[in-house]
Amino acid sequence: MRILIQRVKQASVTIDEKLKSAINGGMLILVGIEDSDTDEDIEWLCSKIVKLRIFDDNNGVMNLSISDAPGLDILVVSQFTLHASTKKGNRPSYIKAAKPDFAIPMYEKFIARLQTLFGKPIQTGTFGADMQVNLTNDGPVTIWIDSKQKE
Repeated sequence: MRILIQRVKQASVTIDEKLKSAINGGMLILVGIEDSDTDEDIEWLCSKIVKLRIFDDNNGVMNLSISDAPGLDILVVSQFTLHASTKKGNRPSYIKAAKPDFAIPMYEKFIARLQTLFGKPIQTGTFGADMQVNLTNDGPVTIWIDSKQKE
């Protein structure tokens, strides 16, 4: 499972010109799922997300997690292209990205577990929809995490 976290001042998802979800600050998390992902990947990533210290304290130092910083929210968007392979040619291959019959339940488990650990509702996009994602990256702070590498 791969995620891309962006610390944001604001983020929103629009589908068919209708606002689906929006946050005024916090994390936009893009999630890519592959067939080898398990509940252990979900647990490790969700635990990492809520403890990741990427928000500024009173001294302007990134010492606070999203759980420590008041008034922040999380927006999660499915993103199969995080598993793009560009090794051969110029057209990315998405062969490692899980098909919807596996990916949707994993995506839903990911959101449910993250919501439990965060203790607040998680905003989301719609799996498989053509979404327009709008954001203002704060910092910018953008962090890539792959549960198979655990770096």
